[in-house]
Amino acid sequence: MKGKTKTRDDDLEYVSLCRQGDVDAFEALVRRHEKRMFNIAYRVVGNYDEASETVQDAFISAYKNIKGFKGEAKFSTWLYAICINLSRNRLKRLKSRQYREGRSLNDPITTPDGELLGDPPSSEPSVLDRLEARDIKQHVQGCINTLDAEFKEVIVLRDLQGFSYEEISAMLKVPEGTVKSRLFRGREALRACLKGVMGEC
Repeated sequence: MKGKTKTRDDDLEYVSLCRQGDVDAFEALVRRHEKRMFNIAYRVVGNYDEASETVQDAFISAYKNIKGFKGEAKFSTWLYAICINLSRNRLKRLKSRQYREGRSLNDPITTPDGELLGDPPSSEPSVLDRLEARDIKQHVQGCINTLDAEFKEVIVLRDLQGFSYEEISAMLKVPEGTVKSRLFRGREALRACLKGVMGEC
């Protein structure tokens, strides 16, 4: 049978309970979605602490507005759209603050795992291999950070989080064709950046 079928939304039972004031049901939704939301926020914002705060804000916003969820898309799509919007806004504020304040040589070094001061002690085995892998991750995240927001968002949602074009279209409120176009241009820009910092792979 061809044509689009409505995807089953496993969150609807919890959403219904939340609307009746069941706080435990909302806690269940938090547990279900917090990891993926953090991954999205971190990739967009590029800072561990700021991403954590963004996710907290997103859940607070979702809780306050859950009665406004119409069920036109899956609950997770609605929730991740809130996360993307708040991440976008926080990134703008961060860039504005950094522009005004500048950076200090003593500032923590941002890594894909959070923030580390200069030379952290490590008891990890295969240090050289781990450093090389971390270096590649830093280059990738660094290049993602250079992308315009519209390209960064689709790269994060499609290539890093694996959402469908349809889901991304619903989250960003743009046509699927626009998602695909932005993804193509974002990947080209990312490839060019990585080639510049790492050379030919």
